[in-house]
Order: sequence, then C-alpha cells, then structure tokens
Amino acid sequence: MATHPIDPPVTPLRQRMLDDMAMRAMRARTQHGYVRHVRAFAAFLGRSPDTASAEDVRRFQLHQREHGVGESTINGSVSALRFLFDVTLERPNLSRRLVLAHCPRKLPDVLSVDEVAKLLEAAPGIKYRAALGGRMALACACRRSRISRPTISTASGC
Repeated sequence: MATHPIDPPVTPLRQRMLDDMAMRAMRARTQHGYVRHVRAFAAFLGRSPDTASAEDVRRFQLHQREHGVGESTINGSVSALRFLFDVTLERPNLSRRLVLAHCPRKLPDVLSVDEVAKLLEAAPGIKYRAALGGRMALACACRRSRISRPTISTASGC
C-alpha cells in the first residue's frame, strides 16, 4: 500500500486570499508567487500575517534590504502584501506603509566603430548590409543628437 504525503491544511486566511485571487481571475503563477511572499512574511513574523502591525511591515522590508534581497523580489512581495492587506484583510493602512524598491535602469552596450564594421562585413548579402547599415546610421544619428560634442566622420558613418 502506497502512502501519499499529506498536504498541510490550508489556513482560513490563505483560503480566503486564494478565493479573492480566483475571483479576480489571477493567473496560477501569480497566485503561487503571492502565497510564497505572504508565507515568507508570516515566517518572518512568526505568526499569522493578519496580526501584523505597521512596525512589522517596516521591519520586514528592512530585513529584506539587510539580507540582500533583490529589487524585483522586494517589489513582488510589496504587490503580494498590498493584495493581502487591501483586498483580503481590508486593512489599507498597512499597505500604504509598503515601499517599492527602485530598480536601476541598465544602459545598453554600445558597439565600437570596429565592431559595427565587422557586423556589416559578416552580413550575408547586400540586402542585409543595407538593412543593418540603415539601422545603425539611424542609431548613430540619434546618439549624436543627444551628445553635445563634435562628431567624427568615419568609414562606417558612426
């Protein structure tokens, strides 16, 4: 006789949150993520999240920062906890305490003149070279218009 692992019982709070998410037709992946974030918050508290105070929310976010949690994970937990506090618990005063983390924007890598020339040489035919050359000329023109320094004429047009 095979034994099946017994799933832990779902708490009434979690079931209510699952019902609230289902009513709003949230995707299964979103629901799973929200439950995971709320579970982490409950583990941090050591008790049910419906007993949380504004100071608990503040301490949790400080804890996340101090332990090097990434901005996207922090923002995911903010979304999950806002849903919990606003919708499931009807305690919007706590959700207003949550702070989104700033995600730094990364600048794209810019090809050098030599790299552009190599890319154009690698194109299989004139049609592709023309298409790439046009795109790169447009990108160079846009970049030049934002930079207030004299432009240098090169063979590739950048």
